[in-house]
Amino acid sequence: MSDTRSRQIVIAGAGIAGLTAALAFAERGYPVKLFEQAQQLEATGAGIQLSPNATRILRQLGVLDRLSPHAVRPEAVVLKDAATLRELARVPLGQAAESRWGAPYLVAHRADLQAALTAQVAERPGIELVTGARVSDVATGPHGIAATAQADGKTVDAEGSLLVGADGVWSQVRERFPDHKAISGKSRFSGELAWRATVPADSVAGKAFAAVGATNAVTTFLHPGFHLVAYPVSRGTAFNLAAFTKGERMAEAWSGHADPRILTEAMHGTAPALARLAKEAGPWMAWPIHTVDPKQPWTTPDGIALIGDAAHAMTPFAAQGAAMAIEDAVTLSDVVMAASPADLAGSLHVWENLRRPRVAKAARRGAVNRLAWHAAGPVALARNLFLKMRAPEKLAADLDWLYGWRVPEVCDQG
Repeated sequence: MSDTRSRQIVIAGAGIAGLTAALAFAERGYPVKLFEQAQQLEATGAGIQLSPNATRILRQLGVLDRLSPHAVRPEAVVLKDAATLRELARVPLGQAAESRWGAPYLVAHRADLQAALTAQVAERPGIELVTGARVSDVATGPHGIAATAQADGKTVDAEGSLLVGADGVWSQVRERFPDHKAISGKSRFSGELAWRATVPADSVAGKAFAAVGATNAVTTFLHPGFHLVAYPVSRGTAFNLAAFTKGERMAEAWSGHADPRILTEAMHGTAPALARLAKEAGPWMAWPIHTVDPKQPWTTPDGIALIGDAAHAMTPFAAQGAAMAIEDAVTLSDVVMAASPADLAGSLHVWENLRRPRVAKAARRGAVNRLAWHAAGPVALARNLFLKMRAPEKLAADLDWLYGWRVPEVCDQG
């Protein structure tokens, strides 16, 4: 194997995780071959929140300048009672977020982030993107990995030192290899459904939202049966709405149709204006929330690493899924670069041990949010009292560990 091919990084999946990984490795001088099974890169879902721990990295990779003109910088995260529409708490963002955490908090349409990443990849020398290509086989040996992909009926081979599985919650890399049973395994349905809609700001639904929520903020409406997160996207010309309820398992796909009565019944007892918003915003697309067992290994000694949802898909209640994937990508590239080429297994072990505690803490934050946002009775009263007594600056300080994160020093050594 030539030196170039031996240093090549092979990545499966050209979503947020894979594209970020491609840019991070290419910036550090590695040739990258990126396989994506879709014929065209298309964004799944709708809106996305990008906290400062993510935008800081996007800025370093040259992506933020491409994304910012299409994104919105919200002034705050606002929590409201869904029954009374009373404001319960406010976390300042906007310029306060950038001053506190050193990078902006943005909300955007996923398609805009995907487009910014793709455009940056297209201009970065050393990255070869192959679409319509699904990794079908992987062989590992003492000299690296050899991946085989099927593209338009043809076989495409790639050799390198590392295979990065960035192919999402239903990862083929995670499931395909019987010789690596430690990292095989299917995702799990969480029992939660996400109901998504995007409405133009000047539509009836958009005006209905403006009547109950903040058009320049991320607004979360809290209720025992559901919670609804809403914020502007696409330069403020539209609003992204995402409601979360309990639900039945659906087909393994990013979105589909479910009985809208599930959402309607979950919203029983909400303010009439909020119920009217839900009606006007329809039809809603239902998205089954799947997770991946966090206890499974994310790496193998012979050169495979899982990042993002492929490794640790979590519920979205801390709005950190994309941010954790972006962090995974840049830390993996830094750790691999800092390590001796002869000790890839050791560097992968270091990276996994480095990332696990932080990802687990972010997942726990999401679980706590979900419990708090769906609280009822005395627990809800206690929650409201706590939020009332907690100053906005204190609520922001509670997020310093999350939003103020920087790449650990171990990743800068080499």
